[in-house]
Amino acid sequence: MSAPCRIGCGAGFSADRLDGAVDLAREGDLDALVFECVGERTLAFAHRDRKADPAKGYNPQLEARLAAVWPLTLAGGCTIVTNMGVANPLAAARAAMGLGVEGASVAAVTGDDVTALIGPETPLDRGRMTVADVDRALLGANAYLGADALLPALETGASLVIGGRLADPSMFLSLLRHRYGWAGDDWTRLGAGTLVGHLMECGTQITGGYFADPGFKDVPDLARVGYPVAEVDADGNVAITKLESAGGMVTAATVKEQLIYEVHDPSAYLTPDVTADFSGVRIDDRGGNRVALSGAGGRERPETLKVTVAFDGGFLAEGEVSYAGRGAADRARLAGEVAEERLRRVHGFTEELRIDMIGVRSLHAHQDYGVPAAETDVRLRIAGRFRDKARADLLLWEVESLLCCGPAGGGGFRGRATPSVVTHDAYLPRGDVPTAVEVFR
Repeated sequence: MSAPCRIGCGAGFSADRLDGAVDLAREGDLDALVFECVGERTLAFAHRDRKADPAKGYNPQLEARLAAVWPLTLAGGCTIVTNMGVANPLAAARAAMGLGVEGASVAAVTGDDVTALIGPETPLDRGRMTVADVDRALLGANAYLGADALLPALETGASLVIGGRLADPSMFLSLLRHRYGWAGDDWTRLGAGTLVGHLMECGTQITGGYFADPGFKDVPDLARVGYPVAEVDADGNVAITKLESAGGMVTAATVKEQLIYEVHDPSAYLTPDVTADFSGVRIDDRGGNRVALSGAGGRERPETLKVTVAFDGGFLAEGEVSYAGRGAADRARLAGEVAEERLRRVHGFTEELRIDMIGVRSLHAHQDYGVPAAETDVRLRIAGRFRDKARADLLLWEVESLLCCGPAGGGGFRGRATPSVVTHDAYLPRGDVPTAVEVFR
């Protein structure tokens, strides 16, 4: 085939916007549209949802996304590939078919759920601890599946391929392997295809979204930032672009930021498919929101598959109070000290607490920015993680009591206690993780 394969990305995380994906489906002249919607925390929460309701555990935006884009992609002969199945791909496939889209078909990829293979002595985090050491209820465990698991699904001709913990770049790579017939040990092309997937997987990050920094890195029409399109040839050379009608931009700078995003070693980027090498990548900014890349390589893939192991994290409690005007910073600091003293002395808390003074000291807890006290509005935030909700609620009670018990001027209390999750990594031999495909028509 002489024409390059055109792949769009319609989501870079679980709650990403929809309108840009609709624009791609309508105007993009795409061969495939990928929705990347799974992270470690979203996977853990999906297991929790599935335990509460066996018909749930997939991405809550699945129906809305598919109802909006699937009729358009079907009309254009475009295949959708997604990991919106999260912890329940079969339920997701049934929900998709339940939309009643004419001519639709789904291939669901299963096998990533390896919860049954995880025991108390399973090593986590490269052997630094075991499952037993976590001392929390196991929610579920999922292996990162590669392109090998997706190829049989694509070969069914289904208009939607859906799975759970499909590795982000592998969804894009599988489309290229299917289109061009790349072998599973063609490490150079697999490395090149993995580069394509890595550049595309975070959606609008590469078109200016996460890149924007006013006055330093200005991005035009950010409110309408568009999702990216990759044009890929048979050797894996790629041009990244976007719809002409969309906001945002594609430049060498936006591409470089995404190239190194979450890559610890550019010469050895580990995926289920290949040990990719990005160290020799060449970037050619051709102007007009078009950047070409070439020179990626690769070598033999790892013998193991990474696994996300999710645990019940108990409840996260966050209580906030505002202080304003002269001395606000000192009053907020005193309020935090009072609350912590009472939680520890009166209620016997031993859990770690996080105390932030938003506006004076926030996120980087070791810094004090020295904002003049007379000019400061400060939001005090006190947070902790607790195994039972009663203790979480007690933290909120103590923070709210600051409104009358001092110091002066506290107001605007807001608090919540929400379920939380904890995740760790494990590794399994790939031979222990068989996969399957179920087709719905």
